[in-house]
Parts: sequence; structure tokens; C-alpha cells
Amino acid sequence: MNEKEKMIAGLIYNPSDSELFYDRMNAKTICQKYNQISPKELETRKNIIKKLFGKTGEHIYIEPNFFCDYGYNIEAGEHFYANHNLVILDCAKVKFGSHVMIGPNCGFYTAAHPIDPVERAKGIEFAKPITVGDNVWFGGHVCVMPGVTIGDNTVIGGGSVVTKDIPSNVVACGNPCKPVKTL
Repeated sequence: MNEKEKMIAGLIYNPSDSELFYDRMNAKTICQKYNQISPKELETRKNIIKKLFGKTGEHIYIEPNFFCDYGYNIEAGEHFYANHNLVILDCAKVKFGSHVMIGPNCGFYTAAHPIDPVERAKGIEFAKPITVGDNVWFGGHVCVMPGVTIGDNTVIGGGSVVTKDIPSNVVACGNPCKPVKTL
């Protein structure tokens, strides 16, 4: 199993692997180009995202600046909108359902590192997928951590740090993020 296959499978892998390094540089170059395109060039911007992501719906809009690690591990459903400064560290799959809205300065982080300092010093890491259901709204400055699933029709309040799964049909907020209201 090569390092890319290990990464996608959620196993410990070496992110310094040459194939992964090339993939990251390719994605970051595409993001840089995307972030420099005029806001008026809507079709050009949409086409870049559609080529970068593994899968998208027809209606997708991401405000610049946008950054990701690989792009091919991101799936976005129909009517996906993200405000400025979205960061997706997509070492594992990041799946967004349809009608997802993301506020400014949000991050979705699949990458994780060993807790043991000796292991961490080896430069290895692992990744856990993130899954977001349909009709989910994220307020500004939300961080979603590795391995989290967020259910349908849920609102995540601004400034939240989502460290555990959040069920469908709730408003959740805080650090750590917890349901505070059923919808």
C-alpha cells in the first residue's frame, strides 16, 4: 500500500511522500489561481472548483480566499455556498450534503497527528473523514475536527469547535460544540 492509499484509508502515513507532496502543490496552485480570479468571472471560478473537487453539484459558490490540501477528497452537494476564508484539510474525505451554507473563516480539518511526542516527531500523521448532511448552516469561525459527522438540518453556531458528532435537527454551539436546542 502506498502513502496515498494509506492516507485515504485512514492509516498512519508519511505526508512527505513525493506523490502526496505533488498533489498538495497542485491543489495549492489551483487555489492560488482561484483566489486571484475576478469575482465577476463566476463560470470560470465554478469550473475550477468542479475540476478541483472530487464531486460537486451544479450550483456551487465559494468566496475567495479558499484553501485545501488535495481537493479530490472533497465532495459538495447541490447549492453549496461558502463565505470568505474557507480552509479544508482534506487528507480524508470531506463530504457536504446539499443546501450547505458556511460562514466566513471556517475550517474543516481531517488531518491528525500522534499524541505521543516521539511518534509525532517522525512527521507521520493520519486522517479521519468529515461528513456533513443536507441543509446545514455553519456560522462564522467554526472549526470541525477529524472524524466528525453532522446531521441534516442542523445549525452550528459561530465560533464553535466541533469535536464530536452532532445529530440532525439541532442548533449546536460552543467549545466543545454541543446541541442546545432541538429544531
